[in-house]
Amino acid sequence: MAYVGILTQQRRNNFRSTILLLLFPVLVLVLSYVVYLFAHAHKIQEAGLSWFDAFFLKDFLANVAPFVIGGVAIWFLIAYWGNTTIINNAVHSKPLERKENMRVYNLVENLCMQSGMKMPRVNVIQDNSLNAFASGINEKTYTVTLTTGIIQKLNDQELEGVIAHELMHIKNRDVRLLIISIVFVGIFAFISQIALRMLFFSNMSGGRSSGGGGNRGGGGQALMWLVVIAVAAVGYFFTILMKFAISRKREYMADAGAAEMTRNPHALASALRKISGNPNVDAITREDVAQLFIEHPIAKKKTFMSTLFATHPPIEKRIAVLEAF
Repeated sequence: MAYVGILTQQRRNNFRSTILLLLFPVLVLVLSYVVYLFAHAHKIQEAGLSWFDAFFLKDFLANVAPFVIGGVAIWFLIAYWGNTTIINNAVHSKPLERKENMRVYNLVENLCMQSGMKMPRVNVIQDNSLNAFASGINEKTYTVTLTTGIIQKLNDQELEGVIAHELMHIKNRDVRLLIISIVFVGIFAFISQIALRMLFFSNMSGGRSSGGGGNRGGGGQALMWLVVIAVAAVGYFFTILMKFAISRKREYMADAGAAEMTRNPHALASALRKISGNPNVDAITREDVAQLFIEHPIAKKKTFMSTLFATHPPIEKRIAVLEAF
């Protein structure tokens, strides 16, 4: 992979990330409109109208779209402002006090002073694995989280490289972007779960209904919710692809930025080599949180599908790029 310069990488990735983020609400509206059309299928047939009749689009934009956008906005705001607590609870991290480990604080403080950054919080996960991640949405919540294993098993130069990598995620606002993508992917997951439950209850009520008309009604409801599930699944699939595209590109950019910050790319390459031998954190079970780490923390067998949907680029390639820096 050819190195093209940190500023060029920032411009390219920020532009691509902005485009991807703009697609999230658009995708929500498009999928909601498809569900709306299927819900009014009987009206379309009875009136002999086209599926693309302007009346339905105007009705959707006037009466449905505001509620869709409002619901998405409320969901987004709750998850956006509550993400720090959610993530800390998910990884079982706790604050690392300065007096507990002056070595870590000195490394973080020196790098922040050198790059003109405000020092983030430092958290620790009690785990022997080697891993780390950055999180937060602003200077009050920015946090660098390290496992006890990575603190104990890396030398100062290697640990400095890892911390610099996480600081670059903060500096480039990667953490904010990833949190936004996590929130929107969560919306589609929520829609899928609700649709599945409503499908279940519609089938139950259809089975209890008496007479042919009741069964046909139940069958119609089941068909509608099958459409809802299919649409939600398609939306969820595309948002996952978007999220992975963001994550993969930004790992390379954070590696390159850390190499420039420390002037020691080989130290980070050495750290990544050690991390690759034991990255799995026992407390991590959520895929959305796993993408924040410097290396994927959940044990998985390497298959074609797992590689296709990987949230991180192969660590061997990252090491090769750093060694050729």
